[in-house]
Amino acid sequence: MTRASAPSPFLTGAGEIPQDWPRLAEHLAEHGWRLDEDPPPRQFASGFGNLNFLVHLDGEPMVLRRPPLGPIQPGANDMGRESRILMRLWKEFPLAPRCHHFCEDPAVLGAPFFIMEYRPGLVIGGTMPDGLGDDAGAKLGAMMAEQLARFHAVDPAAVDLDGLGNPMGFAPRTLKGWTKRADAAWLGAPPADLAAVVEWLGQHVPEDAPPTLLHNDFKLDNIILDPDTLEPRALIDWDMGTRGDPLWDLAVLLSYWTEAGDPDAMIELDQMPTAAGGFPSREATARVYAEASGRDLAGFRFFRVLAVLRLAVIFRQLYRRFQEGGTDDPRFERFGGLADGLLAFAAELAAARRF
Repeated sequence: MTRASAPSPFLTGAGEIPQDWPRLAEHLAEHGWRLDEDPPPRQFASGFGNLNFLVHLDGEPMVLRRPPLGPIQPGANDMGRESRILMRLWKEFPLAPRCHHFCEDPAVLGAPFFIMEYRPGLVIGGTMPDGLGDDAGAKLGAMMAEQLARFHAVDPAAVDLDGLGNPMGFAPRTLKGWTKRADAAWLGAPPADLAAVVEWLGQHVPEDAPPTLLHNDFKLDNIILDPDTLEPRALIDWDMGTRGDPLWDLAVLLSYWTEAGDPDAMIELDQMPTAAGGFPSREATARVYAEASGRDLAGFRFFRVLAVLRLAVIFRQLYRRFQEGGTDDPRFERFGGLADGLLAFAAELAAARRF
């Protein structure tokens, strides 16, 4: 397979957020680390939430991860939770990078942060890089479904994460949380689709299923790939990890999964290149997951609709951050219309007009 080409992974100019590197160096020195000045820290370009920087400690590349600037939504951007997961999960799930250091003192960088191992590789966003081969889409689609099933097979007690979150009443609590966030995100101007989607969800809440560990944002650009083989090297972005119904993770994955013929908002979403290039359909991917995990997909539509509502709320929150001056990143300006379009798509899913 030909090695894939990809743009620079680092930000320059707009959107770049400098940190207090001298203060960080002081803190790390207190814990036996040396922050190298050459090469200097660089901010990774991927993602719209947490900030990630490539740093070198004692000559070894590492990743510093911290929350974004501005107000933090409850339950999101939780560095303490993420570091706890990554200090343990790697023992049973090798795709989880290992966390080496957590700092909860906001006096250092203005917010809690942690340092984890760096696993370089290919990250694929909304566009497939050149040179991957005709079978790349099919291979990546199957890999995501199968890796999600493998992750859900991890026994939480085996990695000392059986106390993570509260899986009892997961579905109604998750609905309540995202409804509350939606009301705040569209404060003063809620679209008509919001009330319709929330009403439908409230009428279709499933019973508790046997819980598993959850990633809560499992998608292609959170998987770092070997650029030659497309085998996964790492699964990142664990700040919302918890325990609950595993169908939620599948629904979150498929909320990003665009297909030909989808409405404009899904095409504009541009999160995964699944509308072309040989990727399987959403429905086919769900079947692969069901077979690999041995799980029944009964009740899945509730989570499917809720996951698209979640996505609409996230983009509306990002748009509000832009409106309120929390970022000058020009990518955020279009997110208001995108959020409304995703909300309309959630209404279509509730009406069972699409998978």
